[in-house]
Amino acid sequence: MKLTKYTHSCVRLEQDGSALVIDPGSFSEVEEALRGASAVLITHEHPDHLDLERVAEGMAADPGLELWAPAAAAAALSARLGAGASDRVHVSEPAIQFTAGGFSVRTFGGQHALIHPHVPMIANVGYLINDNVYHPGDSFIVPDATEVQTLLVPVHAPWSKTAEVIDFITSVRAAKAYPIHDSLLTDGGIGLVESLLARFGGSAGSRYEHLSPGQTAEV
Repeated sequence: MKLTKYTHSCVRLEQDGSALVIDPGSFSEVEEALRGASAVLITHEHPDHLDLERVAEGMAADPGLELWAPAAAAAALSARLGAGASDRVHVSEPAIQFTAGGFSVRTFGGQHALIHPHVPMIANVGYLINDNVYHPGDSFIVPDATEVQTLLVPVHAPWSKTAEVIDFITSVRAAKAYPIHDSLLTDGGIGLVESLLARFGGSAGSRYEHLSPGQTAEV
């Protein structure tokens, strides 16, 4: 598969003429990511992972585009699109399998990482694509009973600390690892965090590599 990173947590996977987009959010190049895509996966409802207006516009412009998301996000998008498009918006939940745009998908987790006790918890679904690429959304859930080949690592967030990011990459032990959820860091900050991820990830057999928005990798 060809993986293209966009700003923050949005990625696009391409294989055999089909494209799958995950988490086209408000920091991301939504229109570019969705162009020609067959399916969209949303991990949770926060705007940096789902730009509701721009994704709805993309789906309205492309009647063949389907989307999977946790119930609250799916309901919000269905309401925005209207009844005519409700059959293209599907509810995802933990521990299920389905096919999206020709890609096999397995789901994990179910809950967003804790931000603060006073911030309500919401649903979050992690996606494993083609038994290869794992996008955890806003969580550090390690997929059980499976071997991840390519890990997308949330390198910085209001809900995390670097020690937890290191523990995540060393627990999953994927052969390859690339950054997501990185737009809140300065260039210097991301360099510091990534040097630690490369060091500790390497000790666990996981090769961490930086990708900037617009860059691609074969996975």
